[in-house]
Order: sequence, then C-alpha cells, then structure tokens
Amino acid sequence: MGKIVLKRDGKVVHRESRTFDRRVAAQAWLARRETEISENGIALPEDKTTLAEAIDRYIAESRRQIGRTKAQVLAAITRHDIAAMPCSDIRSHHLVSFASDLVQDRQPQTVQNYLSHLSAVFAIAKPAWNVPLDPAEIKAATIVARRMGLTSKSNERHRRPTREEMNSLVRYFQNRSAQAAPLDRVIAFALFSTRRQDEITRMTWADLEQGRVLIRDMKNPGEKIGNDVWCELPPEAEAIARAMPQTDARVFPYASDTVSTTFTRACKFLAIDDLRFHDLRHEGITRLFEMGRTIPQVASVSGHRTWTSLKRYTHIRQAGDRWSGWPD
Repeated sequence: MGKIVLKRDGKVVHRESRTFDRRVAAQAWLARRETEISENGIALPEDKTTLAEAIDRYIAESRRQIGRTKAQVLAAITRHDIAAMPCSDIRSHHLVSFASDLVQDRQPQTVQNYLSHLSAVFAIAKPAWNVPLDPAEIKAATIVARRMGLTSKSNERHRRPTREEMNSLVRYFQNRSAQAAPLDRVIAFALFSTRRQDEITRMTWADLEQGRVLIRDMKNPGEKIGNDVWCELPPEAEAIARAMPQTDARVFPYASDTVSTTFTRACKFLAIDDLRFHDLRHEGITRLFEMGRTIPQVASVSGHRTWTSLKRYTHIRQAGDRWSGWPD
C-alpha cells in the first residue's frame, strides 16, 4: 500500500492511499504523487483563523513583554468587526476601512498607533504559525491611510518646564505628609538623569554604580525585555539617588502609575498647563545640549541606541546650564 499524509501546524490536512499488488508499483506511485504535489500543490482545507484569534495568539505567545499600551490597543482591535474576519480574507481595503472607522472618534496619531501595533501581528503570523495574514496588505493600507489623512505621526512636543514651575512642584511635594513619596526628589532625578518614569521606579541599588546606572529592559522599538543598558549618570542625579534612604531594594520604591497620577494632579492643582512627566526627560536632554555636549555624549546619558531621535536637538546653541543651583 502507498500512503501520503500532509500536515500543517501538526494537524493532518490531507491524506490519500492506494493499494498495489507489488511494492515496486507502490513506490512508483508515491514518487509520482510527490512530484505532482511538489509542482502543482494540492487543495488544502481553507484556514479559518480569525484576526481576533491571531491577535490573541500573538499576545499569549510573545516571548517579549509587549508593553501594556500595545496589549491594550491589540485587545481593543479584537472588539472591532474586522477582527471577526478570517485572516485569509483580509485585504488592504478592509484595513483602510477599519482606519476610517477609527478616525471618527480618534486622532490620526492614535490610528497610526493602531495600525503600527497590528502590523506586528501581520509580520509573524505566516512564518510563525502559517496563519494566512499577508504583511503586504497592511503595508499597502498604511500608505493609503497616511495619504488619505487617516493617520499621521505624533507631533513632537516642545513643552519645557520653567524654573518657577519646577519650584512650585518641589514645594507642593515637600509640603505633603511625611508618609507620602518624596516626589520632589523623583522629579529632580528625572530632569538631571533624563530617565523615564518606569525606569526610575525599577532602578535598584544594585544597578547603581559611581557615575553610571544600569537601566534594565530599556524601551526600544525592536526589543525591551533583556535590553539592559549602562547609562552615564550625571553627578546631580547621582547625588539625589544616593541621598535616598536604603529601605528597599529599589532606589525609588514607588509605583510608576502613582508617580504619573500624582504629578498630573499636582500640575492641575498648581495650574501648570500641559506639562507631562515625560517632558522632564526632554528637558534633561535639552539641558545637556545647552551645556555643550555632543550627540554621542548625550546618548551616553539618555541611552538612545541610534542618534536619529536626538537630531531634533541639534539646532540648540550652547547656552549654559539653566538648572544650575536648582532647586532654589
């Protein structure tokens, strides 16, 4: 007997057999059928995996932490009509229609993020799971959506905190109860170190060395988990860190969300308009350029792997240190 079994993702998708009187005849039939299948293919059962199922699998099986924001966006996509479609049916015009629906109550920058996060699923579905999502379709849709104005890049922020605003924030945090987290130190460290809020709250005493700090799982478009980077720690930032009491393995043992919420609430109370915690990182980077640092020198502090993001600062002329002697 000659028998042919084809599998896909570990499942049998085609089976055929034929009985022969002689072994030689069976071998000849197997060889002929293998050649025919190799050259012409074979009609296999259509894959009915939906986009929602592909997204769920991407979230579940990703070995890297994809981040809370990306996970939330992908989960939100599964609640849209397009998520119920079989992956094999999805074409660029479906994705453009999806973007058109999104932009009705979202900013084009947000729609851009939706398509960007979804493209990660398209990129691995076929090679990783043999799920028929075509990356060319979302690539084409992204181009069309941009030309139609459905998406756009996020606007670069240029909000810089004033010295008076930072003094007000310091006084606000210092006047809170003794049990409250000393966010006056946190915001000063953020400015002088150029560190992101979650990096600050993850930093341990073991990560702190003279003149440098190990930033674990640093944010990066290509990777996050395991992306540990040593960054130069300016003396002002190191002094603030070493002044913290060693009551925990972490230097600043506070929840990242709490820092963000408290900072936003303080700005609202003090009538400080449109200032975000992340603006402190940008201010710290601007400060270094104003002090005359070169792009490589600033990157050694900020942790930028490439210098493209730092080119926005190259117009800055040396102006000295506007934060010298601060806090007042």
